[in-house]
Amino acid sequence: MRAVAILFFFLSLSSSVFADKEVKELQIGVKYKPETCELKARKGDTVRVHYRGKLTDGTVFDSSFERGDPISFELGTGQVIKGWDQGLLGTCVGEKRKLKIPAKLGYGEQGSPPTIPGGATLIFETELVEILGKNSKAEDEEL
Repeated sequence: MRAVAILFFFLSLSSSVFADKEVKELQIGVKYKPETCELKARKGDTVRVHYRGKLTDGTVFDSSFERGDPISFELGTGQVIKGWDQGLLGTCVGEKRKLKIPAKLGYGEQGSPPTIPGGATLIFETELVEILGKNSKAEDEEL
């Protein structure tokens, strides 16, 4: 009977640990922010971002860091998953963020086989490399 109680304890403990990994809403953690921030990423800006994407078990499914080639896209226009469009708004060049993205803002219940299972919470370590937005383009044209 004691062995059953101990087993039940460990099973309940492990299920609560795994339950904590399921994210219901976007979570944004700022890991590094530059001392000065003259320009923040806004909707419609073209941005260059380095990233490492992981599942909650730590499996890395993609990483621009290893390739040495940041991704470029227009922020807030649906070119990337919703978690990125929302989670990178207001980021400064050089800023590093950790995004925990629920399935509904990632790849949904269908996932992205074979690397991302359906319903997966995604964890991204990101670093904004460059903003090519309207303000920075206008400044470049004036020079």
